[in-house]
Amino acid sequence: MYFKKTLLSLVLLFSISTLQAQKLELGKVSIAELQEKVHPKDTAAVAAVIFEIGKSRLDETDLTMILEVKTKIKIYKKEGFDNANQQVSFYKDFEKVSFSDVATYNLIDGKIVKTKIGNEGEFIENINKYVSRKKITFPNVKTGSIIEFSYVLRSSNFSIKDWYFQRSIPVNYSEFSLNLPDYLTCSKQSKGYLFPKMKTERGYNQDTKTTYQLENVPAIKEEDFINNVNNYRSGILHELSMINIPGRIYKEFSTDWKSVTKTIYNYDSFGPELEKTGYFEEGLKGVIAGLNTPEEKMDAIVKYVKATVKWNGYFEYYCNDGVKQAYKNKTGNIGEINLMLTAMLRYAGLTANPVLLSTRANGIAVFPSTNAFNYVIAAVESPTGLVLLDASDEFSTPNVLPFRDLNWVGRLIRKDGTSDEVDLMPKVASIVALSMNYSVDANGGVSGKLRRQCTGHKAMMFRQEVKDMKEDAYLEKFENDNKKIEISEYTRTNEKDLKLPVVESLSYKGTNFSELIGGKIYIKPMLSFGDERNPFKQETREYPVDYGFPFLEKCMINIQIPEGYKVESMPAATTLSMVDNLGSFKYVINLTGNSIQMSVTSQINAPIISSEYYATLKEYYQKIIEKQTEKIVLIKI
Repeated sequence: MYFKKTLLSLVLLFSISTLQAQKLELGKVSIAELQEKVHPKDTAAVAAVIFEIGKSRLDETDLTMILEVKTKIKIYKKEGFDNANQQVSFYKDFEKVSFSDVATYNLIDGKIVKTKIGNEGEFIENINKYVSRKKITFPNVKTGSIIEFSYVLRSSNFSIKDWYFQRSIPVNYSEFSLNLPDYLTCSKQSKGYLFPKMKTERGYNQDTKTTYQLENVPAIKEEDFINNVNNYRSGILHELSMINIPGRIYKEFSTDWKSVTKTIYNYDSFGPELEKTGYFEEGLKGVIAGLNTPEEKMDAIVKYVKATVKWNGYFEYYCNDGVKQAYKNKTGNIGEINLMLTAMLRYAGLTANPVLLSTRANGIAVFPSTNAFNYVIAAVESPTGLVLLDASDEFSTPNVLPFRDLNWVGRLIRKDGTSDEVDLMPKVASIVALSMNYSVDANGGVSGKLRRQCTGHKAMMFRQEVKDMKEDAYLEKFENDNKKIEISEYTRTNEKDLKLPVVESLSYKGTNFSELIGGKIYIKPMLSFGDERNPFKQETREYPVDYGFPFLEKCMINIQIPEGYKVESMPAATTLSMVDNLGSFKYVINLTGNSIQMSVTSQINAPIISSEYYATLKEYYQKIIEKQTEKIVLIKI
């Protein structure tokens, strides 16, 4: 009896294992899978990864790292059709990508119909002279389709690709295995808030296989005020630190930021480009002639570079064609523009050095690696600290960098090989100051004047918004965003003078800001210029709240009450303060005769707020919204 039970258990175990293996194979699509209408654990999902399996290993015959990936995806809704476009990036000089098993499955008249990709569905897109993408587009994709594909990425530089378990859609099962011989040494880092099961096995050929598995992975959700959601996406990252093959090769890779930055400085396309000055000397002499202070020189040189070389949209920290060619062609990548800027600042006698960074879209650097960076700016050492400069953006000013640059920390590097960590996050609050004077008539209509002034990053964002927008289009949008307000006498000043606050003034009138009920007028004193929506909706939040910069919003309001009316009630004054001086809100209101004076101030003092304060921040915003949406009630005398 015991033998029969044991045999039965083994048969069942074998059957379950075989079934599981079948489910994780490409080409095995069932009618039940195609009939599934919604994801069982996320009914709002537009698509889901049924499985994704990656295997990374070293081909010891030619010392090539090979990554093999197979993926199967279910499409639930039309909004999930973008999953029918897949791509893999690769370095042209030392990597190759090949797709296979690309197919779409549909259920037609009760039968499974498979459609394979044609030649026109696969193509290569060049990103720059170093990197390309191989892209595939699936044929015949419909609601309910299942798509699947596999690819092989071969890399001759011992690169171990990052593996992410989490996507913007749910992932039913994700697995990654890494098989390495003992003569390769690497470090490991996990990312995100979900941690996979890990299993390690020793092979017979002095190698180690590590397998990571994660099931029922929820979709990672975008939220307001998040830097780059991929920074928090669950994954596993490996960085090679040493190769030691007796008699063949011995190589240590950069293992700390000091050695990484020294390596980058010595690149032919980086450090030597800073030494070239002949191409700009004649033009620059006239620009800095007669200037004495560092501030004057910085301002003049940044303006000169902006006017001379336009950014071509590429983000590299190194030079593609070189600073001399960029100067001649009047266009260049980030490296060419800001290394040129650094060289000019040095030529003018300033202590200037490049600062390497990773943009917000590129993510936070985890390992010390030359691939951790994708951008460079200039820094000038001054008695009051570093002044950060970026000449690639027409609206940037000293220490007011493009928003893409504001990604935690960078690395300042010097010719002697030393480097320092640089805090990229702004310390000075950007300000929006709004003043309104308006009168209310007996029908609840309002008419008045408004003046708005912006500084720092708020001014930069405004200038970027209106850069390519005609005034009529801007005013139409302004009116539509503010309950069909009617605008006249609009003016804008200091739009081009970046050293001054940008200011706009206008007259307005509107009829959609109040309610008449029972002979009373109910009106929100801030009209449509206060917050009416809490940006924080989730009960909990795992990610930091990233504003990018501290800010201060001030609103001064004077309201004239219509003749024959008086104030029955109005909001009470309020002061709110967040813990650890993270933010504050002050609401002051007074009645003098037929006039109401208000002052509303809202301030966030930190560019990044930890998720541990999320509940406090959410409640803080809710109280602000409740206060700003309270109404003044006017009654007839």
